[in-house]
Amino acid sequence: MTEGTLHGGCLCGAVRYEIATGPQAGVDPAALLGTYCHCSMCRKATGGGYATLLSIPREAVRWTKGSPTLYRSSPIATRGFCRQCGSPLFYDGEAEKQLSLTAGSLDDPSGIKPDHHYGIESRLPWADCGPDLPGRETEERFEGQP
Repeated sequence: MTEGTLHGGCLCGAVRYEIATGPQAGVDPAALLGTYCHCSMCRKATGGGYATLLSIPREAVRWTKGSPTLYRSSPIATRGFCRQCGSPLFYDGEAEKQLSLTAGSLDDPSGIKPDHHYGIESRLPWADCGPDLPGRETEERFEGQP
């Protein structure tokens, strides 16, 4: 990806965002690192076998149409989604410096490069993405979470 603007949003188009990239914006378009998250909460929130997330400085994301509905998914995190179509848009861990956007909500996610796995203790045996990438276990557990 080159310097410019990344665009994304939900399935129905009610919520849209943009991310400026380049030195002025503080987002290196050549280093858009992602994470494969296998924790049970991300699986449930996205409806998939794992979530692919892109970490971006919170201040780099600008909502250009509508705004995400927020859901407090745990004592330490909030998730954003479209109220109309239900598309998951982000995970916001309070202790983290960055917002984790769902890679699939980008209009063109082809430049995302996942560099690790998270929640590997919950990884499903058929989730064969990034087999040579390093991984770490989930650090927190909450009541009702396997």
